[in-house]
Amino acid sequence: MAPQLSAPTSHRVRSVLAIPAFRRLWLVTSVAGVCDWMSLLALSALATHLTSGYTAQSFALGGVVATKLFPALVLGPLAGALADKFDRRRVMVVCDLLRFALFVSIPLVGSLWWLFLATFLIEICALFWIPAKDASVPNLLRRPDQVETANQLNLVMTYGVAVITAASLFAVITRVGGVVGGSGSALSTVFVALVMSGVAYLVIALTVWFRIPEISGRATQRRAAGPGLVAMLRDGASFVVRTPLVRGLVIGIVGAFAAGGTVVGSATLYAASLGGGNAAYGVLFASVFVGLAFGMGAAPRMARRIPHNRLFGAAIVAAGLALVLVSIAPHLFVAIGAVMLVGGFAGIAFLTGLTIIGSQVADEVRGRIVAFVQSIVRLTLLGSMALVPVIVGLVSARWVHVFGHPVLVDGTRVVMLAGGLVAAVVGMLAYRQMDDRRTEPILPDLLAALRRGEPRHGAGVLIAVEGAPAEETTDQAARLAQRLRAAGHLVVEPDGGERDRERWTAATREAALAGPRAQALAAAAVQADQVERVIRPALAKGAVVVVDRFLASRLAQFGVAADRASSAGQPALDPSELESLAAWATGRLRPDVSVLLDRAPVAAAPQVGGVAGEEHVRVQRLLTRMAAAEPHRYVVVDPEGPPDEVAERVFSGLEPVLPTPPARDTDPAVTR
Repeated sequence: MAPQLSAPTSHRVRSVLAIPAFRRLWLVTSVAGVCDWMSLLALSALATHLTSGYTAQSFALGGVVATKLFPALVLGPLAGALADKFDRRRVMVVCDLLRFALFVSIPLVGSLWWLFLATFLIEICALFWIPAKDASVPNLLRRPDQVETANQLNLVMTYGVAVITAASLFAVITRVGGVVGGSGSALSTVFVALVMSGVAYLVIALTVWFRIPEISGRATQRRAAGPGLVAMLRDGASFVVRTPLVRGLVIGIVGAFAAGGTVVGSATLYAASLGGGNAAYGVLFASVFVGLAFGMGAAPRMARRIPHNRLFGAAIVAAGLALVLVSIAPHLFVAIGAVMLVGGFAGIAFLTGLTIIGSQVADEVRGRIVAFVQSIVRLTLLGSMALVPVIVGLVSARWVHVFGHPVLVDGTRVVMLAGGLVAAVVGMLAYRQMDDRRTEPILPDLLAALRRGEPRHGAGVLIAVEGAPAEETTDQAARLAQRLRAAGHLVVEPDGGERDRERWTAATREAALAGPRAQALAAAAVQADQVERVIRPALAKGAVVVVDRFLASRLAQFGVAADRASSAGQPALDPSELESLAAWATGRLRPDVSVLLDRAPVAAAPQVGGVAGEEHVRVQRLLTRMAAAEPHRYVVVDPEGPPDEVAERVFSGLEPVLPTPPARDTDPAVTR
């Protein structure tokens, strides 16, 4: 079993919550989430109290939902532009103060028209508050790799703990009000819930203003000196259109939430087709959220094998295929499992998409992208929920026999089948838009990413120091190994022996006469021998293995050679063949973390550490692209300055993912 490629979940959570500014914002977000869900319950209950008759109450409930969804369709892009234009802390505080006043005013006015209008205005405030909050999160963290953990904490609280807490709190308020005030106190308890939500937003406003000044980020003067709102809206839309990463993200979200709207819009009739009633509908509804929770929990582990840019599209494809399974499920139990799969893959896509926005979208445009994505989510969901019942009504139902069991095939199954296929196709399009490094078909790519290769034993950690020139990586790898030994770790340096260097030089020199393919095979053979003879045994003993340029640099160097040969009109190796060869030679063993010395290459220099200047440029560019595609596997370090300072940066970057030093004597047979 391979060890974790990053710090354990508990350590990652503690390290993020240890940041005071983020911890306060997370608590604020948690309270706001509870207020949002509890106010939805209270507003729905109040709408039924202010109307009479089944039809009128149904329209009132629908009106509450509509007034909560409609603002995002109209004002979503404007909200994001304001989050990028103005001080985000001021935007959040103003929105919270307005929500406080609006919630308190609903019981005071006590009419249905004001309930709808106040709900509409409250949702507008939330529409401006959320992009400002989400766009601020990456600025409060210490490292880009913490964005995923921060998003995971927020989503688990907003769509898990907050839902349960709000429902329980509303039930307690209602129960206490019924005991104290009797049967006629239902309306009063709803008013109490609304006033509590309003007071909570007042507390949130005060907390954000006085306790989290870091949310302001850049100076207000710099924001105000920027372009106008219209220009910012135009630039944001242009950024979405011309950036493949964001364009693929939007395409994928449209497919994912169209499929989600299909499920929501047809769930009641689908449950009836399975022979169930309201109970079956409730179980299916709960299954979606259970799957969503599991998916958000599994996303970080999946991202250690598959880069976020590819995992997003792959999860949407999987969700679409799971929806196809839902459409043909002959029994309720099969349907429950398939619906949980849909929710699970949707949770993976949701968390991955937010992580991509937080870690790979610049701060200057992040608010607009967050708001645009939220608007697309609401628009797609609302459109799907509106169209699905119409389409379902156009399809006549009929009974068919599947393995001897009668199954009702109605419009819900046809719509779900079509929605699943559309989501799968859209997920593949998103995958292609967002993937800037690989060209092979999606299925072989995913299977290759999921294959473990040879079993890995032990709790050792493999660290590679990458970059160019070679002298810097060799020196920093040696300094890192020395620092780790001083800290009490069991350390192995496989590249430290003269014998290995001689074998590598001899093999590549002899193969050079036969061409690049023979060179690659010889290098792979030496690499395979080193992995089998030194690295895997050391990892099995729990050692920290520090390698100077384990895989990425050699792949990059072969890729440079192939690129140059192709430019000169000579036959060259396919980069995907080189990657497959390297993966086979190492048994798919990859560094748990790679340190990239990110020195800006200078193409004009004739020699840089023994490497031609042009080659140095290409190697560094390829390494940087690898680190950008898989940020969770890399620690990028600025190599400028004295070597001792660079070594300190390297160790500080690695410290969160290092294991606890073993409480035993160093094994002289392993340490080299």
